[in-house]
Amino acid sequence: MKQLDFARQLRSKQTDTESLMWSRLRAHRLFGLKFRRQQPVGVYVVDFLCSGKKLIIELDGGQHQERIGYDEARDAWLKSEGYTVLRYWNNEVMGNLEGVLEDIGRVAGVFTEASPSPQPLPPSRGRGLI
Repeated sequence: MKQLDFARQLRSKQTDTESLMWSRLRAHRLFGLKFRRQQPVGVYVVDFLCSGKKLIIELDGGQHQERIGYDEARDAWLKSEGYTVLRYWNNEVMGNLEGVLEDIGRVAGVFTEASPSPQPLPPSRGRGLI
């Protein structure tokens, strides 16, 4: 129950970057995928979860520079539970939202042979796929 209360608190205090991302993920807006925000998964609360694809999206601000070890351990546990974790820096989302969304679609496997080939993100995409 503690994670659920914490998740509710986070939803009420989302950052500008989280608000922007949520505006594009909510209501099946991204390739028809269903995402939930600030969702408990085990003992953790993840930023965005697409449970149908077992896909987690994490948005990282500057505070994550000091928490790399924690984030790595967290991501390892999530991966052991079968999740794919994508991490994007806040400035990447704010400056290249379309590229981030295309990257999410590619990892989620929503593109088919007939789909246009999206442009890949530049190599500076943060810590990326875990």
